[in-house]
Amino acid sequence: MAKAEKTLIVEQIGSPIRRDATQRQTLIGLGLNKIRRRSTLQDTPAVRGMVEKVKHLVRVVDAN
Repeated sequence: MAKAEKTLIVEQIGSPIRRDATQRQTLIGLGLNKIRRRSTLQDTPAVRGMVEKVKHLVRVVDAN
């Protein structure tokens, strides 16, 4: 029986205006581009690293 995949729900809470281009691209990579938009992502080390890079612009709403 396959193990259920863990997911993260990430919500954008800050604006990428006046931020580095890498941080804007990271938000786009997470599927976010507007404040209060949410994205459901797989809980992988790569995604966790992206969230860590823009932790001041996003929050993790739910981690299953």
